[in-house]
Amino acid sequence: MWSSFGLHVLPRRPPRCILHEMSFNYHDFFEQRPDVCGGELVIKGTRVTVRTLLASLAEGASADEILADFPTVTAEGMRAVIAFAAASAEEDFPIPPVPASR
Repeated sequence: MWSSFGLHVLPRRPPRCILHEMSFNYHDFFEQRPDVCGGELVIKGTRVTVRTLLASLAEGASADEILADFPTVTAEGMRAVIAFAAASAEEDFPIPPVPASR
């Protein structure tokens, strides 16, 4: 599923390394305006909040199901939401370095 959004899981590497290798700028896909959804973070050009898409993912919906439910959201927009969540998790829960294997 993630490969269709350009996020590939690399075996035996800590998530911190994956995030640092991302060159995808998810900020370009979001906007906050007081006149749209009460100023919540939304996918640019839509009224779909990032919070709504993250909640759908957390409830078990696949990215394809979410894209079908929200036709104004693009696959790149979903990728941005996933990248945002990954970056937010790294900031909130720093992952300790993995000890070197012997």
